[in-house]
Amino acid sequence: MPPKTRITKDMIIDAAVAAARQNGYENVNARTVAEMLHCSTQPVMYHFATIESLKRAAYAKVDRMHTEFLMDVPPDRDPILGIGLNYIRFAVEEPQLFRFLFQSGYAKENDLLDMIDSEELRPVIAAVRENAGLDPKQVKEVFLTVALFAHGYASILANNSMEYNETLIAGHLERAWIGAVLAAEREDGQ
Repeated sequence: MPPKTRITKDMIIDAAVAAARQNGYENVNARTVAEMLHCSTQPVMYHFATIESLKRAAYAKVDRMHTEFLMDVPPDRDPILGIGLNYIRFAVEEPQLFRFLFQSGYAKENDLLDMIDSEELRPVIAAVRENAGLDPKQVKEVFLTVALFAHGYASILANNSMEYNETLIAGHLERAWIGAVLAAEREDGQ
């Protein structure tokens, strides 16, 4: 008889992410994860004393995946527009994972201003600052405006059966970006 496969913590987290992707984070439990790994629930509960701790570990992995997805902007595209479109496209391509990240209550930050200062968003904020030449306060205002706009679009697309039209969305996102930059510059000049 072949030796049993050792179920690792990383394998369990990957299975929890796959379960969230397929059936939503609400359906991640020891049984669904064990079924994906073709094992009993014992290895799952050995590595994670609670399902809550497993969901938090899966959330952290999805958050890293999302950040990588956001930052994968083609060199010929404006970084801010590219990041915004990637945010919306992630919601279209991974609606269950988008809901897990932004509609589940698992985010460490309690509000959007906390999120802007988070470690995970530093590369995004740096890209905004570099591209627009704004001071840190202006960058936060511009980012907040564009993020709220992109999040609204993404939420609508992730939760409804609307068609994704990148050209239309890119035009709207660009107008939001330009308007936010102009407003930040105008406020600075007062």
